[in-house]
Amino acid sequence: MDLRKLKTLIDLVSDSNIAELEITEADGKVRIVKSGGAVHAAPAALSPVMSPPVGQPQAAPAPVVEVPAAPATVTGHVVKSPMVGTFYGSSTPGGKAFVDVGSVVKEGDPICIIEAMKIMNEIEADKAGTITQILVENGQAVEYGQPLFIIE
Repeated sequence: MDLRKLKTLIDLVSDSNIAELEITEADGKVRIVKSGGAVHAAPAALSPVMSPPVGQPQAAPAPVVEVPAAPATVTGHVVKSPMVGTFYGSSTPGGKAFVDVGSVVKEGDPICIIEAMKIMNEIEADKAGTITQILVENGQAVEYGQPLFIIE
């Protein structure tokens, strides 16, 4: 992707209410995420970088690129997000969490809420066991299929 185009996209995300933007083109894929005022661009699929032809003006320096670390192997049952939305661990702001690490749950017990389009969707445990990991933070945006909890 052209650096000028990437810079334009970063500026667009930074100046708008958009929290995240992912673009896929023939020459690669880039994901731009705004977190706490800073904008980070990470290539979703690495592609070779080509230098501009001699005599062409150089583009501005490339933005800082963060590449997420490879996830560790997971043991246990993974509860995944059934939708895109915002993760909430409790039913009210500042309220008691549905589950914590070490909580024992039965199949069908509520474990979190995902807000999608201003609708609060209660997510239930799809397996009985003990919560060993909570993989997202309260108020975090989640994607469809993103791991939320590990139950053993």
